[in-house]
Amino acid sequence: MAHPALADNPTPTVVDSTRGGGLSVGFTFDDGPNPPDTLRLLDVLREHHAKAVFCLWGEHVRQHPEVVRRIVADGHTLCNHGMRHDDMAAWPAERIRADLLETSAAIRAAVPGAHIPYFRAPYGNWGQTPTVAADLGMQALGWRLAIGDWDPPGTAELIRRLREGITPGAVVLMHDGGGDRSQTVDAVDTVIPALRSEGWHLSLPARRG
Repeated sequence: MAHPALADNPTPTVVDSTRGGGLSVGFTFDDGPNPPDTLRLLDVLREHHAKAVFCLWGEHVRQHPEVVRRIVADGHTLCNHGMRHDDMAAWPAERIRADLLETSAAIRAAVPGAHIPYFRAPYGNWGQTPTVAADLGMQALGWRLAIGDWDPPGTAELIRRLREGITPGAVVLMHDGGGDRSQTVDAVDTVIPALRSEGWHLSLPARRG
């Protein structure tokens, strides 16, 4: 799926940094669950003893609830990414609320009682969504680095973008869904051990309020 230009964080209520401090980085993955790429990504993260945030597309959750169960069983963190990946920037609050509640309900149908601490707006177009998400107990989750993997440029290029673009405390936006994400999985498999050899560690995004 082609991804439009991503907006910068428009409000301080959207976090784009980790809680870990120092040489920490937060890996986040959008638009899943999407077998087989999500399943292979989970295998890679398990092999490297790494945790990430998965920003789930509600309709995909309904199609692949077993993958959501695997994400939770492996100890990763969930993020609400909307039911149908609609641009909510111009939506009134009540329509946003209905979409976020429907998405969270789909996630909890797959994993009863699932904890969903984050929300990420599709396309990074926030509008009123941070306020609505906060009212529902979710932190709006932005990013400091987007590697542009929605239009796969080759694994080597994704590795270069990660290696050159990561800064201390950055939340990184990647994708495990919305198309063939095998290049992203391959890049992550290479980059995690390289980062760790330099003293970096993976951390969850911060929460405010």
